[in-house]
Amino acid sequence: MEAVPPPSRDESILYLISCFRKRIRNNIAVTRVLDLMPSLSYEVKDGIRAAVREKGNVEAAELLLRALEDAPRRPPGLCQEFQEALAQGGFAVASYVDPSLSELPSPSLEAANDVGAFLVQLFFPHLVKKLAAIQVAEACLQKGLFDGEDVERVRVERDIHGNYEAVRELLLRIVQKKLWFSDFLEALRESEHKEAADVLSGQENGCCENGVFVEEIMEIDGSLASKAVDDLKEGAEFKCSVASEKNASEESFGDHISEADVSLLDANVSDASESFVGGDSDDADAEDVDKRASPEPELQLRDYQMEVAKPALEGKNIILCLPTGSGKTRVAVYIAKDHLDRKREAKEHGKVIVLVNKVPLVEQHFRKELQPFLKHCYQIIGLSGVSQLKISFTEVVKQHDVIICTAQILENALLNADTDEEDGVQLSVFSLIVIDECHHTQKEAVYNSIMRRYLKIKRENEKQRKDNKPQTPQPQILGLTASPGVGGAKNPSKAEEHILKICANLDADRIMTVTKHAAQLSNQVKEPYKKFEIAGDKQKDPFKEKLINIMTAIQAYCQFNPNADFGSQTYEQWVVQEEKKAAKEENRKERVCAEHLKKYNDALQINDTIRMIDAYNLLEDFYKEERNKKMAVHEDEDEPVAAKLDETDTFLMDLFYARKKELQQIATDMKYENEQLTKLRTTLMEEFTKTDAPRGIIFTKTRQSAVALCQWIRDNPKFEDVNVKAHYLIGAGSNSEFKPMTQNEQHEIIEKFRTGKVNLLIATTVAEEGLDIPECNIVIRYGLVTNEIAMLQARGRARADESTYVLVASERSGAVEREYVNMFREKMMHKAIRRVQEMPTEEYLQKIRDFQLQSKLEGKMKAKREATKTYKKNPDLIKFLCKNCTRQKCSGEDIQVIEDMHHVNVKKEFQDLYIVRENKALQAKEADYSTNGEIICKDCGQTWGTMMVHRGLHLPCLKIKNFVVVFKDKKTSQNKIYKRWAELPIRFPVFSYADHYESSDED
Repeated sequence: MEAVPPPSRDESILYLISCFRKRIRNNIAVTRVLDLMPSLSYEVKDGIRAAVREKGNVEAAELLLRALEDAPRRPPGLCQEFQEALAQGGFAVASYVDPSLSELPSPSLEAANDVGAFLVQLFFPHLVKKLAAIQVAEACLQKGLFDGEDVERVRVERDIHGNYEAVRELLLRIVQKKLWFSDFLEALRESEHKEAADVLSGQENGCCENGVFVEEIMEIDGSLASKAVDDLKEGAEFKCSVASEKNASEESFGDHISEADVSLLDANVSDASESFVGGDSDDADAEDVDKRASPEPELQLRDYQMEVAKPALEGKNIILCLPTGSGKTRVAVYIAKDHLDRKREAKEHGKVIVLVNKVPLVEQHFRKELQPFLKHCYQIIGLSGVSQLKISFTEVVKQHDVIICTAQILENALLNADTDEEDGVQLSVFSLIVIDECHHTQKEAVYNSIMRRYLKIKRENEKQRKDNKPQTPQPQILGLTASPGVGGAKNPSKAEEHILKICANLDADRIMTVTKHAAQLSNQVKEPYKKFEIAGDKQKDPFKEKLINIMTAIQAYCQFNPNADFGSQTYEQWVVQEEKKAAKEENRKERVCAEHLKKYNDALQINDTIRMIDAYNLLEDFYKEERNKKMAVHEDEDEPVAAKLDETDTFLMDLFYARKKELQQIATDMKYENEQLTKLRTTLMEEFTKTDAPRGIIFTKTRQSAVALCQWIRDNPKFEDVNVKAHYLIGAGSNSEFKPMTQNEQHEIIEKFRTGKVNLLIATTVAEEGLDIPECNIVIRYGLVTNEIAMLQARGRARADESTYVLVASERSGAVEREYVNMFREKMMHKAIRRVQEMPTEEYLQKIRDFQLQSKLEGKMKAKREATKTYKKNPDLIKFLCKNCTRQKCSGEDIQVIEDMHHVNVKKEFQDLYIVRENKALQAKEADYSTNGEIICKDCGQTWGTMMVHRGLHLPCLKIKNFVVVFKDKKTSQNKIYKRWAELPIRFPVFSYADHYESSDED
């Protein structure tokens, strides 16, 4: 038998990376490493640097490691260069990727370093207040811990962001160095930071932070110290996974590493710089350490909270209706703990799942509510769509007592159970389901889909009961809401019907509000002072006039004749429909003109509410991007050459650029300022001078307006004089044309708001519902009026003493009238809830049964509609035309699906039809795939989607909204436009990685 050759140096390094992956990515400064890797392509480096800025060092390090594992694109010797870069940069983890293993630290030394890193993390709030970043950095330089670049990076952070961020940078760098801890303590003492050194070394008697005594940590040595660190860091997990290239060399590699060396993999991995949502440790020892780390707070309810919780504590299904800021979630935690305690005492199965409708709520409920009160008694985990599970959801459910997750995760698991019981879960495994923001349990929402399954089991159980047959266990239901609303009802009977439908959908025995202890609730949740600030129209608006002239010219060019006012919502609806219609008809001229009219209408709406310059910037950015697309079409190796524009492109470009200078001059003329902004300025100045520590939120309609308002505040020195520190908070979804915030960015801004670094949020509706935002003394709805639920939730943010709720709007916007309608609906809702509560039990139960029967019929109708949607013929009977140039680009047989959501074109010839353009707005995700750039049509510059990397394969991922779909059969041909792939009545095959990997290997 032929001997297997030993692995190459690159293969050995890749294997070590797979073993020590988490330690490596958490302990390198990515930007520094990139500077020391000349063989890595500019494009890859640029993408990783963008990830450093947008997602942080750990995410960027993961991208770098993936680049090393990307065999088709990896230059020879790149892994060796990576190992040398770590060594040259002075990173301690360099020894973990050295195939000789000669420099690997002993387990006790490794544990000591981990304890040092943990202590830095533990006392971080103390250190950032006490340390002078530059002094300490220079002392570290003298000790040989830092080099010149380290000091310079700290200095840059101090100059740009201040001492706090500079200390953060310093600490991030110091924990990545070799044998750093004792030298760092000396550097602290030599730079006159003896107190900080004493805190870290445990010499300050009784020094305690977050409940952990330093002496207790420092007394633990060797492997025990390492274990203590890991146990203290809840949820830190390590999985030794081998790189994708492992083959026969994997077996031979074992001959070159001793068992003793590999056992180091079992040493716990430092996770100090990574954020997570995880579960608790299984070990009793870990539990003891954990108890020292954070004593369990006492879980008590106020009288008004106990009043509404009582039926749920008796095991009944209820809707718990409490206003924002009154502690709904705390009541739910109390009920969940009582439920699990009772089950445990009775030796019965108990399992709780908490469902939320927004990803940030998973971590919020996990960290602030459920984990602090339940972690010492029960196993808890938080999961969302962005979580990367190492095991299946089914296993997660088996291993935990309390699961907090987005509702869609449970729905997917229930769907999986319909086809494969091992790969899904049944509702019967849970004994209590908590549904947050339960007013969404209606129509086709995911909450209602889950509850329809619940009601189906309930009906089946009723039949089983009659036949004296065993029944399926059903969970208790607890719904939480601040306001169930009235569903657009115009009269009391319809409002009552809406409340009853919500109760029926949740199978609620009662809807609970506070009555007996209403005075205590009123004292806890104070009603803000309400006022309206109404602005008149501009006396002159030359900017608007110029835009209307341009729009009129475009309409004449296309012979459009809309029956709607420029700048109105009606006009926007008309122009969107016109664009769809033209795309279906393959009429490029009308489609492109409609697209440009939509952008001008957006600019008019911004001009009406914010500044002219913001509207001008929107148009300038749009036309700049249009030009860039055309330049990118015929790009060669030297310089881009402008594409040949057709008549429509030329007309539209010339129309804007001929008036660009004039528009810019008008936009910067302050005498035409929007009066709404004047009202807003006056309100903010008044409120921010009332109290010593003001905090406020401005709610606005769009992401664009939130960012523009924030810039307006920053540009106005008067706000700085009264210490206004503003930042925008917008959604994380990618449906909007405007770049979303990441979940981490949202979390960071809310944290800054909580600590006072930011005291004014300018937010879209993302901040209305659910998010844990501190109490405010001023809440402003800036021209934004939606429904009574949103009004109550926004107003509920103004819960500080002597707080104010203000509506700022223009006279002709109709916002004031809509606000009065919402106030009327609010009163109608409270009356409807009282009538439902006072209804005789039999009458209530009969109405609930009737509405549940109605919901069942609606579910059946939905299933029939879904069935008729499915396209019965082969996928190759549909064709995809580019939305812009209307040329056929591919067919349905070229499309395959990754992870049930990413639709990729797998045909090799397709790559000749597009080019890849850098798109910095794209966010890389920590998954088996990442996005690299934007795909645009070679013929016309139309965006098609993104280039994604899936386990080392580069694949074009298409967005269906950028194509016209042509359905063809023997007799007819029909063109259609879709927003989402889910709307397309056809199923595509699952992507075959093996087939395409082999194909890629041949290339």
